[in-house]
Amino acid sequence: MASIHQENPPAAAAVAAVVVVVVPLLFQSHLNQALQLAHLISSYKIPVYYATSAVHCRQAKLRYNGKNTSSITHLNFIELPMPPFHSPPPNPNSTLKFPSHLQPCLDVCLELRHPTAGLLRQLSSSSKRVVVINDTNMAYVIQDITTIPNAESYSFSCISAFSLHCILNQSNITLQPIAETVTPEIMKFVSLQSPFADLKSGDLINTCRTLERSYLDLLKDKKQWAVAPLNPVIRATDEMMINNNNCLLWLDKQPRKSVLFVSFGSTTSMVAEQVKELAIGLKQSKQRFLWVLRDAERGNIFSDDHGDRKSGLPDGFEESVKGIGMVTRDWAPQVEILGHGSIGAFMSHCGWNSCMESLSMGVPIVAWPMHSEQPYNAMLVTEMLNAGVAVKECDGVLVGSVLIKEAIEEMMVSEEGAIKRERAKEIGLSLRKAVEEGGATRLEVDSFVEHITR
Repeated sequence: MASIHQENPPAAAAVAAVVVVVVPLLFQSHLNQALQLAHLISSYKIPVYYATSAVHCRQAKLRYNGKNTSSITHLNFIELPMPPFHSPPPNPNSTLKFPSHLQPCLDVCLELRHPTAGLLRQLSSSSKRVVVINDTNMAYVIQDITTIPNAESYSFSCISAFSLHCILNQSNITLQPIAETVTPEIMKFVSLQSPFADLKSGDLINTCRTLERSYLDLLKDKKQWAVAPLNPVIRATDEMMINNNNCLLWLDKQPRKSVLFVSFGSTTSMVAEQVKELAIGLKQSKQRFLWVLRDAERGNIFSDDHGDRKSGLPDGFEESVKGIGMVTRDWAPQVEILGHGSIGAFMSHCGWNSCMESLSMGVPIVAWPMHSEQPYNAMLVTEMLNAGVAVKECDGVLVGSVLIKEAIEEMMVSEEGAIKRERAKEIGLSLRKAVEEGGATRLEVDSFVEHITR
C-alpha cells in the first residue's frame, strides 16, 4: 500500500464528504500543473491527495513556486510504489527533437495502476465520494475506478484548447502532424490510454475562457471547466523568493522590460551547432538576455547528470556579453523570472505551461516550438492572439543566427513588436482578472467544486 505523508492532518471525521486524488503524468510540466491544481482545489477546504512515485513527489515539491513549499504542507503527498526504471541522459545529436530518452519513465508509470486502485479503495471506505483528477495520459492507470461505486474521474488536459481541437478534429491547419514529431513508442503509450478515456465524468482544461472561448466551445465536451491560469499571477514578495537566486539578483540590476528570457523547458536538447547559432544571434541582437542553458532532463532528475549543458557556446562568449547577458545552467524559477519587471519577452519552446505562465504575466513570446503540440501553441500565440513572433525555421534542421537575431529585434525594438508587447500586456491583465472573485476562471472553479460536492 502507498505511504501517505501528511504534515497537517485535518480534524478527524467519521466519513469525509469528498476527497480528491490528483494523478499526474511524470513529466515536469505535468507534475507542476497538477500540483498547482491540487493546491487550488484544496483552497476550498477539500482534502486533496497528490499521488505519484516517491521520486516524482520529491521533484514536484522541490520545484513548486520557486521552492516555496509552505503553501502546500496541507496537501497529502502519496508515494506510490513504482519499480526502478532506466534513466538515460538525452541525446542532443538526435535528429528527432522529442525526448525519447524519457520513454522508460513513461513505460514504468503504467505500473502505478494497481497501487492507485488500492489507494482509491482505501479512501472510498471513509468518504462519501472519491473524485479522481487524472492527467489525460494517465487514463490507463486509473481504469479500475469502475470497480469503486462511490468514485468518479475527471480528465485534466495540460495543453491548450486550440491544440486539443486541432488534434481531435484533424484540423486542416498546415502544421507538421504530431505523429511526425514524436516516436512510435510514445504514440503507442498514448494509444494505451484511449480505451479508458470515456470513463471520465468531465474535463478540466488548463486554459482560460477569456483566452480560448471559441476553441473551448468547439470541443463540445459534456462537462468542461477551464481552470487556468493555475500559476501565481503576481510576483511573490521578497520573503517568498528563493534566497539569493542569481538570476533574480542579476535581473534586479537591469532596466525595466529590457531583458529577453531564453528557456526551452525540461524536455528540449539542442545540438552544439544550434547552441552556437543561438549564442551568436543573441549577441548580434544587442539585446539584454537571461539564458537558461540546459539539456533535457532525465526521467529521474536526481540522477548524477542534472541536464547542465556542457558544450556549444563559442569560446569566450560569456565573458564577451558580461553586463548585457547572463547564462545559467541551474534550474531557474521561471514564474518568478517572468514576473520580474526587467523581463520584456520570453523566447520559448511553447510548451503550454510556459505559454500560460508568460501570458499571465503579460510577457510576449518569441516562439520556437520543438515537438509534440508545441507548434500549435506557437501558432495560437503568434497568429490568433497576436502576442508573439515566430522564429522562422531553416530547412527544419538548423536555425541560423540571422533568423534568430531578426526575431529578437522584431519583438524587442520594432513597431510591430510594440503592438505585440501591448497585446500581451492586455492578455495578462485579463488572465489576472479571471482568477479574481467573480472572474471567468474563479467562476469555473467554483462550478467544478459545487459539482463534485453536490
